[in-house]
Amino acid sequence: MASSCKSLILLQLFSIVLFFSQTHLLVTAAKDSGQAKTNFVKTKCKITTYPSLCLKTLIPYAPSVNANSTKLCKEALNVATKGARDASTIVLNLKKQKGITRYEAAAIKDCIEDVKDAVYELKRAVDAMGHLGDKDKAFQLANAKTYASAAITDADSCTGGLTDQGKVNPKVMDAINRSMAVVIKLSSNALSLINHIYI
Repeated sequence: MASSCKSLILLQLFSIVLFFSQTHLLVTAAKDSGQAKTNFVKTKCKITTYPSLCLKTLIPYAPSVNANSTKLCKEALNVATKGARDASTIVLNLKKQKGITRYEAAAIKDCIEDVKDAVYELKRAVDAMGHLGDKDKAFQLANAKTYASAAITDADSCTGGLTDQGKVNPKVMDAINRSMAVVIKLSSNALSLINHIYI
């Protein structure tokens, strides 16, 4: 009886040790996998125009990207699209402020259209990246590059329009310039990543 109890206790202890060993291995494997995914994004961000911004905006997507370059490009484009939408909101709110001159109103109106175009182009780039599995993948990749580049041009046109007006309040100009700079940087990073897709 005592021998039987002793054997049972040893068996239970062995089961517990085995359980914790397996758990430790699973946790270690998961940690290593997560680190590998994070390192993938860090490595890719080094090739972008604004690496620090790339890390800040894309590291959160490392698990879902799962070390896939195409998925990373799509997330970068989605981040840029959100940035463009946020910029559009900022510019639209400026238009509603009191004391805006007709010159400023005209510049802001043009800028709003430019940002809308940027959002549209970035969404088209995301769509093109989603078709890289098609037979015309080279064509789709070229389209994605074109659309991302066009978004940068659109944001740049907004700031250029403000300069051309010459009569825009410095505070209004600064707010718009800063918001457009974010769009340009995010779109530039997305374009850098797309340019390093080889099919």
